[in-house]
Amino acid sequence: MSKNIVVTGANRGIGLAIVKIFKEQGDNVYALCRQSSKELNDLSVHIITDIDVATDNGIKNMRSALSGIGIDVLICNAGILRDESLGDMNVDSIREQFEVNALAPLRVVDTLQCNLNPDGKVAMITSRMGSIGDNGSGGRYGYRMSKAALNAAAMSLSKDLASQDIAVGIYHPGYVQTDMVNHGGDISANESAGRIVGLINRLTMKETGVFKHSNGEILPW
Repeated sequence: MSKNIVVTGANRGIGLAIVKIFKEQGDNVYALCRQSSKELNDLSVHIITDIDVATDNGIKNMRSALSGIGIDVLICNAGILRDESLGDMNVDSIREQFEVNALAPLRVVDTLQCNLNPDGKVAMITSRMGSIGDNGSGGRYGYRMSKAALNAAAMSLSKDLASQDIAVGIYHPGYVQTDMVNHGGDISANESAGRIVGLINRLTMKETGVFKHSNGEILPW
């Protein structure tokens, strides 16, 4: 039986690749984005535009567009990457990353909680750069801090949604060749998305709240 899949940040990169794979599985995909792309249009899925998850209006539009739709899998993928370092600190860009990378996914889940079907799943696309134990290079203050905050929120969600048998997956996609890193990654968006979709398909309540690399490795907090 086909499932209802909702993906944020769906017009390019990993989000687009995830949409494509779920579509190929025969699922009903709702692709949320600020504006669509030719590649997304070509997939013939349910495209919902004007969804900036970091704004009140975007959240309102999302709630309205998905009213009455039961969600089996909710994937919070939208995110941004900026660069700050000691001596070159940009507090505004740090705040922006917290809004988009940490607060927005939490707002999305909170807003759509009533739409989640029993035994549904939530997937947070995070980063190992949010791991304190794995930080061996420093820098990237806003990105690291915002992803660490997202990880904390995802763990709390795994506890709060457990009574509804809704599992929460926390996934690092890998170093992916996307616009975010000027295509300097070591795996393609399609490969990363395939791994993530596989993890989501296999996700059960036994592994809710586990922080994983897309290759299946459990990552340190």
